[in-house]
Amino acid sequence: MRILVTGGAGFIGSHTVDLLLKQGHTVRILDALEPPVHRDRLPPDYLPREVEFVLGDVRDRAAWEQALKGVEAVFHFAAYQDYLPDFAKFFHVNAAGTALLYEIAVEKKLPLQKIVVASSQAIYGEGRYTCPKDGPQYPGPRSKEQLSAQNWEPACPVCGGPLHSEMTPEGASVNPHNSYAMSKYSEEMLALNLGRRYGLPTVAMRYSIVQGARQSYRNAYSGAMRIFAMQALAGQPLTVYEDGRQLRDFVYVGDVARANLLVFEDPRADDQAFNVGAGRAVTVLEFAQIVAARSGTGAAPWVTGEYRFGDTRHIVSDISKLRALGWEPQGTFAGNVDEYLAWAQHQPDFRNYADEARAYMKKVGAVRN
Repeated sequence: MRILVTGGAGFIGSHTVDLLLKQGHTVRILDALEPPVHRDRLPPDYLPREVEFVLGDVRDRAAWEQALKGVEAVFHFAAYQDYLPDFAKFFHVNAAGTALLYEIAVEKKLPLQKIVVASSQAIYGEGRYTCPKDGPQYPGPRSKEQLSAQNWEPACPVCGGPLHSEMTPEGASVNPHNSYAMSKYSEEMLALNLGRRYGLPTVAMRYSIVQGARQSYRNAYSGAMRIFAMQALAGQPLTVYEDGRQLRDFVYVGDVARANLLVFEDPRADDQAFNVGAGRAVTVLEFAQIVAARSGTGAAPWVTGEYRFGDTRHIVSDISKLRALGWEPQGTFAGNVDEYLAWAQHQPDFRNYADEARAYMKKVGAVRN
């Protein structure tokens, strides 16, 4: 098939492109090559030569129309995904850009056999908890006053008592806490509802925190792996927010790419959303310790007591629905870290961007004391 991958020069997109080519598909990429993820608006050297590349923005109708010519399926990964107060841009790129895809597909009666869109675990907010007294709960965002007092754990919204974090299934309550998460849920709703209405089979993939080679290290915020790796390789302390006991399920990008192809090929996945996670939890502090140890530089975690305003305390996805289709995560935390460290050290402009990124996030209020 001839397949379009938006954001195909990026992290998840490029790994998916590699697997599509191995399956014998013809691939076209639509990517704006926006900084700071990309430099000089040039396609990265890891893109295979046989890929057709279209430079363009998903907010631009003409770019979409050019990229969609002759295409039979779309993987839509292009997104704005930093952790900054650029509220409008999240929705312009993630929601309006997705709506434009479906608008053109319906208007021109494009024969698209499948659309796979990138949603996010972040749409759940805090996800599912259990209160010993009041049962399943979905707490809202922690207040500025609570976080400033370093009272990190969410409380039961009914009785105010302690909660126990649980794995969050697809049917859980959705309560996004920040602009990125809100925009991704808007994107998912647009895609699934318009797909069902107009006969365009669509799958939404709710990725946990994806880690691995090719993840940008120039963003102000783009995941724990790259932040810890930059600091560890520079021999500096690894900055850990809150108390480091936040639970996450960092998932390997190779596993994510396999999941993308699985739902693309399996009609049982049509018109549904799927969690894509590691299937097991780790605290942020434990993950920092893994990165520090694997780097061999003698760096160590540093729990700063700062927090990211709008972040969740605990979130771990239940992946049993995707497992039922035959998918199983294969990556390990240590193996993932080793791969990223090896890749990063071979990049000509790799350096420790973490300090200036943290200073900027503090300046705009994304990181607070």
